[in-house]
Amino acid sequence: MPRVQLALNVEHLEEAIAFYSKLFATPPAKVRPLYANFAVAEPPLKLVLIEDPTQAPGSLNHLGIEVEHPEQVVEAKERLDLAGLSTTMENRVACCYAVQDKVWVSGPGAEPWEIYAVLDDAELGPEAASSGEPTSQACCAGRPDLAAARPSSEC
Repeated sequence: MPRVQLALNVEHLEEAIAFYSKLFATPPAKVRPLYANFAVAEPPLKLVLIEDPTQAPGSLNHLGIEVEHPEQVVEAKERLDLAGLSTTMENRVACCYAVQDKVWVSGPGAEPWEIYAVLDDAELGPEAASSGEPTSQACCAGRPDLAAARPSSEC
């Protein structure tokens, strides 16, 4: 079942984990350095917490829709392209401790949205972006390259 993803920047990961564990009455599904995610059953939500003291605590990192199968990512890209939206496709990208296929699109306020399917676990998280490791950290850092993307009808 698809679910909405909300990725938040947090100043102190442990404090955020404690709060959201109580709020959703569930422990995190994955905790790694500078990163945690919750697979909330009710309401269906994937909550991602990214510790980044350079960002305002509680600020939006990005939004997403997690789907079950990579084919659904391709279908979403085709649908968005037909609707005249500018998209960026990434296949087998490792970020946020997962290997994913995803398509990115920007909302009208330049908010980054991803539609993605998790293919496997990965050892790379948000700290890899500053370490120089060869990986895409788009999911952990938002997609500034899509900030200017607008529907072609607005160009």
